[in-house]
Amino acid sequence: MSLETFRLENPWWLLGLVLLLAAAAVSLFGAAGGPPAFKFPDAGALARKAPKSSGWPARRLPTLLKAAVLLLCVAALARPQKVRRELAGMAEGIDIILVLDTSESMRALDFDPFDRITAAKNAARDFISRRTTDRIGLVVFGGEPLLACPPTLDYDALLAFLDDIAPGMTQSRGTAVGDGLAAAAAHLKDSTAKSRVAVLLTDGANNAGIVDPLTAATAAKSLGIKVYAIGTARRGEAMVPVDHPVFGRQLVPIQDELDEDSLTRIAAETGGRYFRAENAKELSEIYSEIDVMEKTALERPETVSYADFHHLLLGPAALLLAMELLLGQTWLMRLP
Repeated sequence: MSLETFRLENPWWLLGLVLLLAAAAVSLFGAAGGPPAFKFPDAGALARKAPKSSGWPARRLPTLLKAAVLLLCVAALARPQKVRRELAGMAEGIDIILVLDTSESMRALDFDPFDRITAAKNAARDFISRRTTDRIGLVVFGGEPLLACPPTLDYDALLAFLDDIAPGMTQSRGTAVGDGLAAAAAHLKDSTAKSRVAVLLTDGANNAGIVDPLTAATAAKSLGIKVYAIGTARRGEAMVPVDHPVFGRQLVPIQDELDEDSLTRIAAETGGRYFRAENAKELSEIYSEIDVMEKTALERPETVSYADFHHLLLGPAALLLAMELLLGQTWLMRLP
């Protein structure tokens, strides 16, 4: 629950308003009605021939504008602020690592209109946008794992790292499923959250790395990490774009090599579930299903944030000051 109030950080500056109003009153009314400094021999004739004055409001307008500028500046110095207070209580949250396959086969074009990696990133992005109090990290793997982002509540930074994910980014060939899962477990082992989850997404079988996937699953289980495994590949043949040095970009067929048995055993070993997605819609639905998994209650401290609004006063003050300077240079304001 949050509360919003307003306050002045430096309220003593408002004492300056008393002096400001007094000075404005003296300037506008103090000299009114006083006797002339000297008498002109024929003042009546001069008055009849002189152009008509614009009157009191026009002659006093520059003074009024200056007073308004000073008024806004004094109010800005008092620093009006909006105070947002998040009350202490209990919040739901877990620690999550997204483990994303970035092997070259993730370029396959069987998730129309996307390739596999784009569909995976879109689904992960939607998943992240639905979380509010969970720390989420990102591990990618090809022939070896790479920590793209440690678990964080800064979702904007996490999404920026996710946008940069691309097939082949680890500069190593193959699909090291076991190493990717082991890396995720290593980055969750020091977590203080009571619930820790790894979401493992791959389109192939373990054919690289040094850690067997089931060994990595056993290690994850010992650390209390639940693994949700997602297989992303249509059954049968898929086409992958390949840049040939002579013939340019070509579409090359690849066969479905998804090791569903291994992924099912990994999920079962850790108390998670295995899913298979054959199109972008199914992949999005899987992430939505994972999104409703259990959460752990974490103590949330009271937090207070302040937003200054003095700049909203200084802008109009600058505009009024410019108007006063402009009027001071006009023919009308130079009249006697």
